[in-house]
Amino acid sequence: MKLIKNVSLILPHKIIEDGALLFSNKIEKIYSVPPIELKNVDIIDGKGGYLSPGFIDIHIHGSGGSDTMEANREALENISRTIIKNGVTSFLPTTMTMNESDIKKALSNVKKMKEEGLKGAQPLGVHMEGPFINKEYKGAQNDKNISVPYFDLIEEYFDIIKIITMAPEIEGAKEFMEKADKKGITISVAHSAANYEQIKEAGSWGLSHVAHLFNAMTGLHHRKPGIVGAALNGEMTVELIADYVHINPAVLELVTKTKDLEKIILVTDSMEAGGLEDGEYSLGGQKVFVKNGEARLEDGTIAGSVLTLDKAVKNMLNATKLDLNEIINMVTLNPAKLIGLDHKIGHLKEGLKADLVLLNKNLEVKKIFKDGKENRGDFYL
Repeated sequence: MKLIKNVSLILPHKIIEDGALLFSNKIEKIYSVPPIELKNVDIIDGKGGYLSPGFIDIHIHGSGGSDTMEANREALENISRTIIKNGVTSFLPTTMTMNESDIKKALSNVKKMKEEGLKGAQPLGVHMEGPFINKEYKGAQNDKNISVPYFDLIEEYFDIIKIITMAPEIEGAKEFMEKADKKGITISVAHSAANYEQIKEAGSWGLSHVAHLFNAMTGLHHRKPGIVGAALNGEMTVELIADYVHINPAVLELVTKTKDLEKIILVTDSMEAGGLEDGEYSLGGQKVFVKNGEARLEDGTIAGSVLTLDKAVKNMLNATKLDLNEIINMVTLNPAKLIGLDHKIGHLKEGLKADLVLLNKNLEVKKIFKDGKENRGDFYL
């Protein structure tokens, strides 16, 4: 049993100053006033910092030199170990628009690793981005593998696929989305040329989420509201890549004034260069050049990011007037709710898993606990 004291506890609706938290593999008790005496308990001094739930990244292709599409233990293990150092205790490895065989291998690998467990952040399932997208808004997806929707691709993987990002305006989308929705998969839109009316109609087919809002989709125009207009004027949840590359800080602030804060989720959309130096890398079989924190294809198209989720939190805090707990919800409770796991993870509550991140006053990650065990990305202590 462990007790973290001298720490501010970040709860969904408030921050408890100078609180304490008792935990084993789960959260045992939350104290607004530190207990005077506890027996047989290891004491951890929070040194006046913050204690947050473990971060959850629901859109991440890779990091640390590895990519989900490599479809092997070594790659996923490396991503897992790399991102937990940034406070991410759970994630959705994200696939790319590649051929059917490669996608299935990646899905099968995540399924196996989820069952066996990894040494760092744990995969909760898969975010399948493509291949059912619109070539007009392909972004960094390889158009050679873009396809009309067909159910055979996902039939064996209902238990592992949590999100599918696709274009609802393409042929066969309606039938596919309705079937996937009935299987409990979150249907997301991006890489799409859909207009406002099409997005509203697709809501009745199961569409409820928007991947990397503003990017690879129809924008907001006063006579053509597009996907962005539908997202800001509806109940859909939205992802934001808060790296100041994909979205200007002023627009990040605008979204927080427009959307219900419970509907906003911060993601990295990180590719294999995450956490590494500038140079040449790969994404979906395409060359990517990273320079000054920007990842781009040879033609200049933005190709994912090198953002980390702890940095996204700090960027959002600097760009908006939100309270820290409101922003932390965007990397913890909100994504947990989206994929139906907020009864297990995503907030500090007695009985939930002890996935915890200890931050200092500058919001730098100092300690990470996964299932109650301190984790440095290499081994459990």
